[in-house]
Amino acid sequence: MSVCTNPRRLPAWPWQALLLPLLAGALSACTSLPTVDRQAASSEAIALSMQTPLGRMASAYRPDPLHSGLRLMPLGSYALDTRVELARRAQVSLDLQYYHFEHDDTGRWLLRALRDAAQRGVRVRLLIDDYYTTGQDALLQAFAAHPNVEVRIFNPFVVQRDGGKVTRFVSAVGDWKRVNHRMHNKLFIADGAMAVFGGRNVANEYFLRSATQNFIDIDAFVVGFVVPPLQALFDRYWNSPAVYPLQAVVAPDATPAELRRRFDAMTGPATTPPPPPLPPNDLLGYGPLRDDLEDGRLGLIWAYAYVFADHPDKPFDGEAGGELMETSVTYNVFEALGKAQTELVVSSPYMVPGPDGMKMLRELAQRRVHLMALTNSLGATDEPVVHLGYRKYREDMLDLGVEIYEISATRSRDNVRHKLFGASVGRLHSKVAVVDRSTVYIGSMNLDPRSATINTELGAVIESPQLAREMLRIIDLDRLQSAYRVTRKPGGGLYWAGIEDEREVLHEEEPEVSLWLRFKLFILSPIVPDALL
Repeated sequence: MSVCTNPRRLPAWPWQALLLPLLAGALSACTSLPTVDRQAASSEAIALSMQTPLGRMASAYRPDPLHSGLRLMPLGSYALDTRVELARRAQVSLDLQYYHFEHDDTGRWLLRALRDAAQRGVRVRLLIDDYYTTGQDALLQAFAAHPNVEVRIFNPFVVQRDGGKVTRFVSAVGDWKRVNHRMHNKLFIADGAMAVFGGRNVANEYFLRSATQNFIDIDAFVVGFVVPPLQALFDRYWNSPAVYPLQAVVAPDATPAELRRRFDAMTGPATTPPPPPLPPNDLLGYGPLRDDLEDGRLGLIWAYAYVFADHPDKPFDGEAGGELMETSVTYNVFEALGKAQTELVVSSPYMVPGPDGMKMLRELAQRRVHLMALTNSLGATDEPVVHLGYRKYREDMLDLGVEIYEISATRSRDNVRHKLFGASVGRLHSKVAVVDRSTVYIGSMNLDPRSATINTELGAVIESPQLAREMLRIIDLDRLQSAYRVTRKPGGGLYWAGIEDEREVLHEEEPEVSLWLRFKLFILSPIVPDALL
């Protein structure tokens, strides 16, 4: 059954899924998708224009027409500010594509900036996967009521719109195979000139604004050669048969004028406080990108790069745990990682390599490539069920010589990189890799079966020793200051080694884990299929 996964990965807990057949009769309803005139609804990206400030700035210094200018954004507050500043400065178009766009301070703040851009005449297209939209129809309808704004939904749930995630799945009885597939891409494009892509969704926890948990993540800001291909990838999704206009999924319940008044109330100062002031620089030494935009000169690393995304129909064509398609993001990433000759460093919050990933690691180990992996510990992960899949491969990876580091939720609070975490715990969310200290992958793909065969993803490969050095600096700071190193015990079992009170401590069981969580995973371990993790 396609619902035996976890809270962020469809749907809540497997024991809830066991109740679904009992509830299906009571909650099932018509799940027919709406009819849409695709030809009439089609629209295309607007190309970069030298008539806009962003277009002129993006073209002002370009050493090679085939190169792209990039900057890594490891600090969440900078990453949010960059998106808002691009929205404020855009004059022609804003195209956004996200798996999760939350109805919280961050989501409303960014929507307000997008609405303001639309009022200036900017065309705004917002594409959101439907998994996290429970309770958000009113906000999205109010936003879509503005001129120059269009909101579309990927693979919608058509009943129980205000129900929780489990309720939505129960109500889609007979349609579970379809609704299990989600669009995991993250992309922001302004005026066809500048873009942001990477691992971050739009919610407080991705931008250091959550009081309880914040994600360790990385985005990339880019101009140049790859922006038109990113626009083409966006259009392919926007005009896909899997995507529906919001108003076709749920009809507005008020006039456009009333909806716009509601939007003002929902996103005004009383409900949507601004983000806190930005720190002077990030761990790479960069100041806020807004300063570069203000000065009209961008400080970027120029390199050859290429971008790719799964076809929007990929998840409907594939099967959970099925063979990798050559057009998939995972296949392309494995092709890039498999070229390593001396070193491969991977960071992924959910690391379930599966047979294909293990085959690649074995081949690299046979070539004596140094292998290093950073992922979440059981105590840090927001996906404890996925951790079951990871630990089935953990000892095999160690036996291949892979250095494994697992993020500690509590140690990350003291990391200089995350000094703004406050009392919240840190969880790894970045999906990046560095090959031979010269090639970088960054995108939305996790190293797990769901990214490989079920969800759609987006990513980029960049050939740049300078960018690779910066990425390794970010990863090293996390693994050395915020993680445990996992090693073999003599005679069997594992150690988790970390620094506590300036001395090394060895844990003989997975640290920071309650007895209750251990018991739950013990019960679930035999029944959770790797292919759906």
